[in-house]
Amino acid sequence: MVKRIVVNIKTNTISKASRFYQDILGLDVLMDHGWIKTLGNEEEAKVQISFAEQGGNNTEVPDLSIEVDNVDEIYDKMKKAGFEITYELTHEEWGVRRFFVIDPFNRLINILSHQ
Repeated sequence: MVKRIVVNIKTNTISKASRFYQDILGLDVLMDHGWIKTLGNEEEAKVQISFAEQGGNNTEVPDLSIEVDNVDEIYDKMKKAGFEITYELTHEEWGVRRFFVIDPFNRLINILSHQ
């Protein structure tokens, strides 16, 4: 049985993760060895891997999808922090409210809440 799946993003500027993933999204530091920093939470998480031809409504397939309980608040924080929103906050017909944003590592992130 799979116990955990970890996404690894290669970068020479690990410190850039703090503002986006810790300050705005609220993830905790689970491990920091200087050369690798793992963020997350201690809650039991579901293991999911998605395979997609498009990201819904003919958008690009995002690199990561992050479900939050306060998508409107996160959207406002991302805009105020100056992160590039590539798909505006939208209520989708399949029951999610979401937006796409570019993270500090040029990854396309889908941030969503189920409605």
